[in-house]
Amino acid sequence: MTRRLKLTEGTLPVLVVLAILLVALAFAGPAYSEPAGYLALLKRAAPLMILAIGQYFVIVSGGFDLSVGSLVTAEVVIAARLIDGDESATAWVLLFMLGFGALVGLVNGLITTRLLVPSFIVTLGMLLVLDGAVFLWTGGAPRGALSDAFRTVGRAGFEVPLLGQVPWSVVLLAVIVVAAVFFMRGGTGRTLVAVGDNETAVRLGGGRVERLRTLAFVLSGLSAAVAAVLLGGFAGVSAQVGDGLEFRVITAVVLGGVVLGGGRGSVVAAMAGALTLESLFSLLNLLGVSGGLESAVQGVIIIAAVAYASVGSNLFRHKVVNQEKTHEKETAAQQ
Repeated sequence: MTRRLKLTEGTLPVLVVLAILLVALAFAGPAYSEPAGYLALLKRAAPLMILAIGQYFVIVSGGFDLSVGSLVTAEVVIAARLIDGDESATAWVLLFMLGFGALVGLVNGLITTRLLVPSFIVTLGMLLVLDGAVFLWTGGAPRGALSDAFRTVGRAGFEVPLLGQVPWSVVLLAVIVVAAVFFMRGGTGRTLVAVGDNETAVRLGGGRVERLRTLAFVLSGLSAAVAAVLLGGFAGVSAQVGDGLEFRVITAVVLGGVVLGGGRGSVVAAMAGALTLESLFSLLNLLGVSGGLESAVQGVIIIAAVAYASVGSNLFRHKVVNQEKTHEKETAAQQ
């Protein structure tokens, strides 16, 4: 029987850590003495949190998507070249970006599920393809410019009494969070988790494993496109805008308690992990800690997550074996 999905599964530990970090930020920096400081934190964290939602779908179904950082860079560079400061081109370029992100995700998913190539290899290859294509196209110096309308979502907001300026990126994040939670409450979301937990059981139950895993990659590609819109608006055009995001988002997801290998974890916890990671780096920056420590922290978290998943898998196998032995003894005694 498929285990019922709990949207808050594994969320408590990361929420406790997040609460501690938010309190620490209030003592470490005067900017966090008012709501505006935390809204600014959410604005910075929004792209990573949106990427974490897409990465969650892939990881919980048993895969990896290492191409999201390069996809973000490609999306921003392409958008700047196509718009080139023309406000009237903004709408169709935004649609093109979403379509391109979905297409990259579809290619990743089809190669992984139809050709049975491990997702780690497929998306690593896509990372290299996108990086190489961007470099060949730009020569390392992106051309063109994003329109003001394009950049509005990433850098502007609206005034709210007592809170100050609420960024549009935070509003967009809230909409995507609600959509993701409702998606995971539905049958497709539950089955997606079940695929990572027990692929054979889903197949025997009539579930379309290949389609579900491909859908996860498409959703990851779409999340990268949305994150590119926010990062392009916030940081402008750069050939390095997405550098390292693939490892940062995986770190964020596993920090939220999503188990590498699939089957366990919630979308809420994945997003909380992304916000926790961004809060941690903000705190380290305020304390004057070297930025090089960020990579070390990410590495430690990923290694710990892999070790935890391995230990948990071994314990689960031992439990199953012991239950089977107990059942065999009981059956023999009855005979």
